Amino acid sequence: MTPTGLVCPACGRTYADRWRCACGEPLDFRSTPRPDGPAPPFAAFDSRRGLWAFEDFLPVDEHVTLGEGFTPLVDAPDWDASFKLEYVSPTGSFKDRGAATVVSRAVELGVDRVIEDSSGNAGAAIAAYAARAGLDADIYVPASVADAKRRAIEAAGARVVEIEGDREAVAAACREAVAGSEGWYASHAWNPAFFAGTATFGLELAAQRDWSVPDAVVVPLGHGTMLLGAYRGFRALVEAGWTDAMPRLLAVQAAGYAPIAGDTGAETNDLADGIQVRKPVRRAAVVDAIETTDGDAIAVSADAVRRAHTGLRAGGFDVEPTAAAAVAGLRRYREWGVVDADADVVVPLTGRSK
Repeated sequence: MTPTGLVCPACGRTYADRWRCACGEPLDFRSTPRPDGPAPPFAAFDSRRGLWAFEDFLPVDEHVTLGEGFTPLVDAPDWDASFKLEYVSPTGSFKDRGAATVVSRAVELGVDRVIEDSSGNAGAAIAAYAARAGLDADIYVPASVADAKRRAIEAAGARVVEIEGDREAVAAACREAVAGSEGWYASHAWNPAFFAGTATFGLELAAQRDWSVPDAVVVPLGHGTMLLGAYRGFRALVEAGWTDAMPRLLAVQAAGYAPIAGDTGAETNDLADGIQVRKPVRRAAVVDAIETTDGDAIAVSADAVRRAHTGLRAGGFDVEPTAAAAVAGLRRYREWGVVDADADVVVPLTGRSK
């Protein structure tokens, strides 16, 4: 199949491939497929294919997989919610969904080397899937990246490039390398193929619930990879006529790194390192997704995340602190009356403890 072209939603320019528009905005696919006919029963999907069982919704063909997708959906009565265990993915986070589709697009385009900037999980995922596809990979990370995440990237054979400074400094160094033609930008923030993969979260969740959607989905928010993916997946189901509703998308950011929630306090949450993003690339799209679904965004403290993390680990959920941020946020949303006590809520547990 000829790789699907890209379009800028801001100015309308089109491209065969490019990491961002000439106007500076992120790009999306010019078209995304939709299946014909009514929603099939869940049993019609071959879960052995992972997220590629939803190929009728994907603008990328399958070229690489490690069995990502079809993560468990379990009851969590102690939290009056259901948890989708994204942390049991091959490299330990939901980022495997986007890595599978973005590296598959790289293969479609004949790319030899991919390049990514990451605080850890996305880098580990891109490194693993690039290795699976036989591609070279350079992963730019903060110099302060956790040792376990650095080791995971290196173990897959990728080159780790450490950059001093915050996530914005790491991203800037990576983009400079891309501009110098050092690799194809497999960015979890910029590349639309990554969001095609994370959109399968919404498709899969609805399928596991026999095509019903919850009242709300509470997600940690950094660049918005999970939130926008979920939104696009649920929207695709409505467009296909497979569901007739969208859940509210309730975002949870880290205090001190909360541009969407509007957090201006002096406190900085340095525990939830996976969502320490002050300048999300697709901010306008994130805000639109929240507003369209009657959602909300809040910021939580390190103490709130620590308490939620302790409770999750005690309950058998082996997650990293960033994943616990969503659970801390759910508690706050309930305290503030944003989520009713009897609401049907799903929380993705996004990453495994490292």
